[in-house]
Amino acid sequence: MQRNVLEYLEETVKRVPDKIAFANDKTQLTFQQFSDDIRAIGSELIRKGYQKEPVLIYMNKSPEALEGFFGVIESGCFYVPLDEEMPKRRIELIIENTKARVIVCDQENLKRVKELPFDGEIMLHEELAKKREDKEKLDKVRRTALDTDPLYVLFTSGSTGMPKGVVGHHRGVIDYIDQLSAVLDFDEESVFGNQAPLYFDACMKDIYPTLKFGATTWLIPHELFLFPVRLVEYLNVHKINTICWVVSALTMISAFGTFKEVVPEYLRTVAFGSEVFPIRQFNLWKRTLPQVRFTNLYGPTEATGMSCYYHADREFSENEVIPIGQPFENTEILLLKGDLEAVQGEEGEICIRGTCLTHGYYGNQEKTKEAFVQNPLNPYYPELIYRTGDIGKRNAKGELVFVSRKDYQIKHMGHRIELGEIEANVLLVDGIQTACCIYPKEDEKIVLFYTGTLKKAELLTELKQRLPRYMIPNVLFLIEQLPLTPNGKMNRKAMEQFYMDHKKNKRRRTK
Repeated sequence: MQRNVLEYLEETVKRVPDKIAFANDKTQLTFQQFSDDIRAIGSELIRKGYQKEPVLIYMNKSPEALEGFFGVIESGCFYVPLDEEMPKRRIELIIENTKARVIVCDQENLKRVKELPFDGEIMLHEELAKKREDKEKLDKVRRTALDTDPLYVLFTSGSTGMPKGVVGHHRGVIDYIDQLSAVLDFDEESVFGNQAPLYFDACMKDIYPTLKFGATTWLIPHELFLFPVRLVEYLNVHKINTICWVVSALTMISAFGTFKEVVPEYLRTVAFGSEVFPIRQFNLWKRTLPQVRFTNLYGPTEATGMSCYYHADREFSENEVIPIGQPFENTEILLLKGDLEAVQGEEGEICIRGTCLTHGYYGNQEKTKEAFVQNPLNPYYPELIYRTGDIGKRNAKGELVFVSRKDYQIKHMGHRIELGEIEANVLLVDGIQTACCIYPKEDEKIVLFYTGTLKKAELLTELKQRLPRYMIPNVLFLIEQLPLTPNGKMNRKAMEQFYMDHKKNKRRRTK
């Protein structure tokens, strides 16, 4: 039985030692080089006395950063990714939360690291990778390791402004990657185009299957996601055939007419998730690339990435939603209304059980106990489930359908409204490219941000034909580009701040 994710690499390096594993525009690492470097890094961490503890990695998205991650794993410790894109205050909170004794960085980021409120040891990747491998020490660490040992701590946003560190483990990642690979038909010929930052769990869909199969991952420069034509050209130059991206990265390509100039030539697998795919944009992808397999994935970081999948093998009508389908094997999805199971067709909170559940939040027992709770359907023995805060239902075929976040259900003018329903209708209007709604509670107004060619008055006229009066947005902002979070999701907090600033400026002008 496999107990450690490093077993993927150890088998692969025997088969294809000289094949490129991870690459960007500066570096190409073979599996043998990668293996040698991470064993050197792991050996030095062990020699320095670091054991089963968090190790911070402060490096930009690169093959070398991945060496940092897996070098930490070789040492029996667990990695905590940081990045220059993160706000400094967030990094400070992560340092405070983990109480880590060591940071691994590279020469490029050394100055930034020295400016942080960190009094532990700083180790340079360039020096670590040249250290001597100590096979005896590495083997000793492995013999005592368990599959439930922590593998990483990935920090997600917290509702109080304090980031929460999700503790993933080897067993959860092994089960996840094996199931994901079977569902998406990954193999040695897969060439991944990585979109997600390395400090988000979404990157696991590229990184770990690469090690499992001896595939190749290209780490795409994040700035290319602002230039859709150049992005598709990059996919073609590197013959990338597999992408697992957030929806907004895909819609940026289709919504701005990119397919009229250039089309991905090598794609065979497109997996998407994290947001609802606007039907019009999905159909455009499907129509343009009929030979490609499209798969909708759903799942939270707290359940080791993705928990459900649906092969979207057809075009959808405008009143449909692409299902999230069915859970991976060895995973169960419960739909709960309070402590009871929702009946067929009824909405309920999506709850997850299985080996995919992470260990909870690092150093935060209170938040862990709020989200990871006893299964209310099982009164007989301890059994944890994770309450996602997402609302879902099962359609007539028994397929799971994502409805909304609990947070995105509002009560407005006496009506319960899904903000996602408003967004979906906006996106059906000709001339609209992207759209996002927020609901500032102190104002009780539906605020719509959108990009496209329609003026506000024209859009309102269209929406009055599609939506009841109480669902018509009260405030509209036509902007050049919707703000996104570092992992490519709609940045609703930035939109709320934009709206609040707009209100303040408006008040000043009227005084």
